[in-house]
Amino acid sequence: ETLLAGPLPRRWAHTQGVAASARRLAPILGEDAELLEAAAWVHDVGYAPDVARTGFHPLDGARYLRDSAGADSVLCGLVAFHTGAIFEARERGLDADLEREFTPQSPLLADALTYSDVTTGPDGKPVDVRERLADIQQRYGPDHPVSRAVRAASPSWFESIRRVEDLMSSHGHSK
Repeated sequence: ETLLAGPLPRRWAHTQGVAASARRLAPILGEDAELLEAAAWVHDVGYAPDVARTGFHPLDGARYLRDSAGADSVLCGLVAFHTGAIFEARERGLDADLEREFTPQSPLLADALTYSDVTTGPDGKPVDVRERLADIQQRYGPDHPVSRAVRAASPSWFESIRRVEDLMSSHGHSK
């Protein structure tokens, strides 16, 4: 909150919504529910002006959590690879750094964090993933590395959403 709320209030609103979404997934995560919620709270910390170094928020955030906050390597890995970050890392030529410094985490946790992130709009309210994709494309424009990465990553986002919703349904919970 200290790093995002003041300088980036809209990003902070999104973060709060992602954390609320992550909390709702607790029934399918068991002992990993708290870890997912922690990752949701810090997934975008790399946008904070005091943290941003490369302009690639998953890497900047994971480095900050590791080097300044002493965070657990699993949490750092979730932040580093959240929501298809590897696609943007490739666009920016940072994939080797990302993969050398951090390790992708549990597919279920990665799916749950992706689900929470891409079904939460910039204002923190739930949103359909198609609307979220359109918003990102509109904000960055078609030729920006973020837009190209989102186009490449979006099929995996839809798969993550499907897997999470299937698990929630099999546990008797609605999305």
